[in-house]
Amino acid sequence: MAKKVTPKSVANRLHNGDDVLILDVRENNEVLEGKILGAKHIPLGHIALRKDELNKNETYVVVCKSGNRSKAACDILEALGYKVEDMVGGMNEWNGELDK
Repeated sequence: MAKKVTPKSVANRLHNGDDVLILDVRENNEVLEGKILGAKHIPLGHIALRKDELNKNETYVVVCKSGNRSKAACDILEALGYKVEDMVGGMNEWNGELDK
């Protein structure tokens, strides 16, 4: 089961200059509203098809709008051998900068 992280802890890690890889699994139209700076966007329905774009040696913080799809994406990616953290509360609770 993926480690759960809060939007605040992710924002703090980014602010501190930590190397944090964000994977945004929202739909294209949702990402148009803005995504976390530097986040990689792969919609949930494309995760299995595009898994080769991810590195199994890295850990990804997975984010969606509210936390439901990120949990599903974490389950899929963990089953495929990837290391992930689930950002609970999703973008609904994100107060950091956005890339629009």
